[in-house]
Amino acid sequence: MKVFSYNRGLVLVIIIGLVAALTIGFARHGVEQNNRQVDMAIDYEGLLELAEREGLPADEVLAKAKETGITSLAVYDTTFKKLNANGKATAIAGSEILANYHSGALSDPMWRQLVAEGKILGNEVYIVGHDARTWKELKEDVPRRLGSERVQLLQVGTEEVMAVKAHYESFLKMNIGMPTDEMEAVNKAGFYVLARPSNYENCQNDDVEAVFQRLKDYKVSEIVFSGSQTLGANKALQATIDEMKKRDMTLGLIEGVTQLQFYKQDGMEEIAKGLGYDKIARVYSIPKDEQPKLKIATAVERWSNTDEERNIRVNLLRIYDKSSPNMSLLETNLKYFQDTHDILVSHGYTIGPAGTFASFYPSKVLRALVMAGVAAAAVLYLSLVIPALNVSVKKQWLLFAVLALCAAVPVLMGNGGKIRVLAALASANLFPAIAVIFQLDRIRYLRDKMTLGFGKMLVTGVLALFVTGALSYIGAAYLSASLADTEYLLEFQIFRGIKLTFVLPLILVGIAFLQRFDVFDGRMDDTEGVMNQMKKILDMPVKIKTLFVMFLVLVAGVVFVARSGHTSGMPVSATELKFRAFLEQAFYARPRTKELMIGHPAFMLAVMAFWRKWPTMIFFGLVLIATIGQGSMVETFAHMRTPVYMSFMRGIGGIVLGAGIGAIAMMLVQLWQTVISRAKERKAA
Repeated sequence: MKVFSYNRGLVLVIIIGLVAALTIGFARHGVEQNNRQVDMAIDYEGLLELAEREGLPADEVLAKAKETGITSLAVYDTTFKKLNANGKATAIAGSEILANYHSGALSDPMWRQLVAEGKILGNEVYIVGHDARTWKELKEDVPRRLGSERVQLLQVGTEEVMAVKAHYESFLKMNIGMPTDEMEAVNKAGFYVLARPSNYENCQNDDVEAVFQRLKDYKVSEIVFSGSQTLGANKALQATIDEMKKRDMTLGLIEGVTQLQFYKQDGMEEIAKGLGYDKIARVYSIPKDEQPKLKIATAVERWSNTDEERNIRVNLLRIYDKSSPNMSLLETNLKYFQDTHDILVSHGYTIGPAGTFASFYPSKVLRALVMAGVAAAAVLYLSLVIPALNVSVKKQWLLFAVLALCAAVPVLMGNGGKIRVLAALASANLFPAIAVIFQLDRIRYLRDKMTLGFGKMLVTGVLALFVTGALSYIGAAYLSASLADTEYLLEFQIFRGIKLTFVLPLILVGIAFLQRFDVFDGRMDDTEGVMNQMKKILDMPVKIKTLFVMFLVLVAGVVFVARSGHTSGMPVSATELKFRAFLEQAFYARPRTKELMIGHPAFMLAVMAFWRKWPTMIFFGLVLIATIGQGSMVETFAHMRTPVYMSFMRGIGGIVLGAGIGAIAMMLVQLWQTVISRAKERKAA
């Protein structure tokens, strides 16, 4: 039997790196705990629409929304579609004026005189103001949007009329500018303004300054730019950065539709970097086509999970268009707002302008120690699968020195972004593999020295699962410490090796297993190992039923990888959704299915397979499946936007429940074997 020794010096380096990783981890936890304020926002127009549909005064609906915990109202650039509707200004197509003139419907003599003089053109738009403030802002905004050469002021009696060269239908939808009357009404009702300005075509510095000049007199919680560009893109971004810095404003960035990173806006990353990542908040809104399908309780739970798991700090709610049974439309929406507020408060959040992360960039020295620990883990793994390296401590230290210098020096120099990603990838794969390998070596040593009854076997399996999980968590600490900084917490940077972490630990463990066991149940000698066994496996004759089983395993593997992540599109059954909902209610953080239903039960059965001396090929398969659970525990920490404490508790819940399910599986197998054994005894008698 091949015996592999563990280099205690490398283990010591790993422990030192772990202390550094935990130091970073606790600091990260503190930063996350200090960012627990959520802005509950809704569109100002949405509340006005709700008031109109209920036939109630707008002030009354605004006051009720305020009582439920709404803190900010989103105000967008106005449009002539809105201005025509609210009567503060009117945009009329020149073709309509001419038609009315020729039909005799145009009675105003001044307008008739303009037509007669040829000053009214069918392909122009004519604007009349009915509110002094709105008219003043239109005279500022329209020339900025279209260019002064396309705008002309006409005198119609005692009134000014703006003539604009524009396509009428497009002009009605065009963003005109932030309406100060709406922002004033929002503040007077006790809300903050969540400003949603859009960009100008060929935006210049003075355009940016004009927008912020209009915002300066109002209480603004955040700015969330509308459209595919930020204000100032692409020539005046520095002006936007300077104006936001001057006013200490928070930038809200909308989470992408895949719940990953952000909806792409030109200039977004430049503004975030210039402003500072400590002034960025993540924004989420339930998709417009999805919300009507959700019951209020489901939507409320969505907000709770979203804020907790994805660091969302601006909840941009929408009104429900249909009322719930036995409730008015207003009552339905007020319940939605209130329940969302209450569940957030019950989870320890405060409600107000969006919280942001403090600037968090751990010490270079601590990070370098983490890099050295990862290098030590890499060498330790290699020494556990390469017999020649295992017996040469000198070669191990030489290899460690090379890897540690390559990993730590760039980090100490203030660079090393790619090195950190590689270290995170290595941590996610190496530590779960080493944890499983350690158990393989331990049970190989113990089996010939111990005889276990079923009860002791079950307890041994549970203890071994917890020990292996604890060792895997070392990798989680390393992974988190390798990446942790404000940019990763906000998802400006993401770990892109997640799919690989579902497969690579299986390969690493598989290699180590074949170095230690003969899957053909023959006696191994010192010359046998991975290559000889792989050759035997490849030379095996294959039956049709074996091919069928292999095909099922392949399909299961594809589903396993594809179901993970945000972009696969792999559907989830209604039954599984209900099971997930139950787990979310029962645990601090919902354990991952691949751990509690697959990996950890397989670990328990692998213990039984080994001590009961089942065919080694079955034991091999169970060990590989068990590795899925260990890898998943560590991979959870690759989702850096999820608070580190939540990731930790998710794994603990998975181990506890997975051990229980595994114990039940062992009992069922034991019962089955007992029934079969007694049946054989009766038959023999």
